[in-house]
Amino acid sequence: MTKKITIAIDAMGGENSPNKTIEGTCLFIKKNYLKNDFLIRLFGDKKKIEKELLRYGKIKNLEIIHTDSSVSDEETPLTAIKNSKNTSMWKCINSQIESDSDISLSAGNTGVLLVISRMILKTMSEVKKPALAGLWPNQKGTNVVLDLGANIECDDENLIDFAELGAALYKSIYPNDKPQVSLLNIGSEEIKGTETLKKAFKKLKTLSNDNNLIFKGYIEGNKIMDGDTNVIVTDGFTGNIALKTAEGTAKFITDNLKSSLTSSLISKISLIFSYFSLKKFKDKLDPRKYNGAILLGLNGPVVKSHGGTDALGFYYSIDLCYKIVKGNLMSQIKNNLSHLNGDKE
Repeated sequence: MTKKITIAIDAMGGENSPNKTIEGTCLFIKKNYLKNDFLIRLFGDKKKIEKELLRYGKIKNLEIIHTDSSVSDEETPLTAIKNSKNTSMWKCINSQIESDSDISLSAGNTGVLLVISRMILKTMSEVKKPALAGLWPNQKGTNVVLDLGANIECDDENLIDFAELGAALYKSIYPNDKPQVSLLNIGSEEIKGTETLKKAFKKLKTLSNDNNLIFKGYIEGNKIMDGDTNVIVTDGFTGNIALKTAEGTAKFITDNLKSSLTSSLISKISLIFSYFSLKKFKDKLDPRKYNGAILLGLNGPVVKSHGGTDALGFYYSIDLCYKIVKGNLMSQIKNNLSHLNGDKE
């Protein structure tokens, strides 16, 4: 019998939980019930979870594991190390070790999640630093961008690891496409950038091939959304600033467009005729569709959902978990890293 894809979920993490986590989970199960190739494990207060589940009727492919407490948003990683072993977040991640779960998902405290994930799952021996990756829309599909804040300072070997990790993630989610990698820089010319970037550039040129990743060179920030590349590599300091800038810009555009189109009677009438085009535009920039940052480089994948997302956003993060496991992410990573280590020897 083929093992089911097992997704462990911290049901108590994030705003409005477990309401939104349960609603998002039930939405995923109902949309995919015909597949019957997955199991969802919910970690949290069993009474609260069961009470919330009553709203959705009979739900299959679901297990509930009771935990006595949860990690608060105010908790620091230091206190969490001492006090979190009975929390829904800890048990959710630890189930990859103890219960053979394939992936863990939480919308809870980001700092605590990163620390205890590294404590429990450990960094892969082939990787110096794990990286936090995210999905961004582009003109032709989706980008994988990393690192988004897990590592403020990075050397050239870290960036090369991130390229291999990001390429593996892209292949697991989009198995029919080739990962095309670029280094984020202040210019596209080889002579530009820091010494760290230049070293990484030279190494990635030698690693570029159809069986691993296609290295496209440098990319500037204003070209990220063009879609000519699909894996963007940078350090966590720059990546986090780029992420927040992109999020703020998208919100600015959608908010001002909405304001302009409802400012007068004429604009409201024109809105009727352009409704479907505007809806398509809004859907393209909907952050809920790209909800879920993936911690790569550990001995098991962990996904961080945005704490403030709603049930639909949480559904998309579960769907991301399913695709990652279905696409054999860990095997893809090991294959990429073995190629990298073979090149080093």
